[in-house]
Order: sequence, then structure tokens, then C-alpha cells
Amino acid sequence: MSADASAGRTGTPAIDPVQRRRARRMLVLLFAVCAAPAVAAYLMYYVFKPQGGTSAYGKLIEPQRPLPALVVHDDETGEDLPLSSLRGKWLMISADTATCDENCVSKLFYMRQIRVLQGNERTRVETLWLVTDGAPVSKQIDGAYEDTRRLRADPIALASWLPTQDGTGLRDHIYLVDPLGNLMMAFPKNADPGKIKSDLSRLLKWSGTG
Repeated sequence: MSADASAGRTGTPAIDPVQRRRARRMLVLLFAVCAAPAVAAYLMYYVFKPQGGTSAYGKLIEPQRPLPALVVHDDETGEDLPLSSLRGKWLMISADTATCDENCVSKLFYMRQIRVLQGNERTRVETLWLVTDGAPVSKQIDGAYEDTRRLRADPIALASWLPTQDGTGLRDHIYLVDPLGNLMMAFPKNADPGKIKSDLSRLLKWSGTG
């Protein structure tokens, strides 16, 4: 008895080999599309890891540290808000006092320029100054960095979240938080802004989030 006759007798239609191959190709394509974000994340967190002579500049934070349950004060709006509400964009963070010495100004300047140099991708990035005391900020600094969001935060809580490196303090670093709210990188004291830009550009390229 032929296969066609058998299929007709059982009520199950025969499967065209061409259709079967086409279905397999579609399944493979669907798997590749679904796996792409995971592959990109792997590349970002492991292939471009700073250790081992790779091209990343910032120190990868492992294990990841999510935005803490910390309430901060927005100087512009006068409102209090949870720091975790800032999820959704890449955050470049500087933590410093309101007096903002030369090192503090340099960090704010670098963050602003690094964001601008991302071109059309800059809308995915927000610069953030976490002020660690209650002193007033000078009008000169306030006017020069009006695009940088300024939030007042408890320095003790920040110190428990933001890591430092040997011989450095909280005020020495620029930090990077991913759009999922995970602290991802800490850049060294007196960091090279060109290398920070390269790291951020690479992350924006490989990540579809933010």
C-alpha cells in the first residue's frame, strides 16, 4: 500500500519535504532572533570584559548591584523620589559634594561631552550628579551643567552601593548604570574620557535596551 493511500486512510495528510525544510528554517531563524539579546549581553559582559587584555576600559562590577532602595531629592523640582525610578536609560553618575572642586567639575564636563559625542544615541544616556551634602551649588556650576540631573543623596547609603578602588574614594570615579538598573562599570580615578566614550559607544551599539 502506498504512503499516500495510507495517509488518506488514517486521515493524516502527508507532509511535503519542501514544507518540512521551510518550517525547519523558520524555526532556526526564530531561535536566532530570540537568542540575539542573550548573545549581545554575553558579548558585553564577558567578551568585552576589561580583564585579560580586552578592549574595555571600565572595571566591570561583579556581581551586579541593582539601584538601591534609596530616596533622593531632586533640586530642580523639589521632590523626593526613589533612585530606582531612574531605570530605563544608561546613567553616567558622579557622586560629589556641592562645593564641587576641580576634580568634580572635570567629571561633570567629561560626562556631558561623552554624552554629546554619542550623536543620535545620546538620548539613551542621562548624566547624573549625586550631591552628597546639603550645601548650595554655585550658580556658575548650576548654569554650566544644567543638562546634568542633580539629586541629593545620603553619602553613607551611596558608599555601601558604589565601589571604590585601592587608594580612591567615592568622589574619584565615574560610574555607569545600565537601563535595567544594574551598576555595571566603575571608571578609574583621573579617567581618560576618550576611553569612557569608547566603552559607552560599544555598549550602546550591542544593547537594544535604553
